[in-house]
Amino acid sequence: MCNDSIKPWGFYENLDENKSHKIKRITVYPGKRLSLQRHRKRAEHWFIVQGDAIVTLNRDDLLLNAGGSVNIAKGDIHRIKNNGGENLVFIEVQTGEYFGEDDIERFEDDFGRV
Repeated sequence: MCNDSIKPWGFYENLDENKSHKIKRITVYPGKRLSLQRHRKRAEHWFIVQGDAIVTLNRDDLLLNAGGSVNIAKGDIHRIKNNGGENLVFIEVQTGEYFGEDDIERFEDDFGRV
């Protein structure tokens, strides 16, 4: 696992990437959440593999568990929180024109990265 993939909320592994998409397996530790963010150049689809999540999508909070999924369009403000006592694991499929980590605009962050 590359050091860039280790985050204060958990970690991720790049599974596949080419010019049309990028696929990650993301693990979020219990009680942790990613920053409230949006992307200008990509859309995302999240499929929950393990655990319980609260997904914020624009102004709505969605409860998802294993087998649940959500589509996040370009420009949607979003975040995911591990709402359970075990690791939350989900697959993220990115589609769009650019997949770099610098296409993250943060609005709130528990770890001071705004």
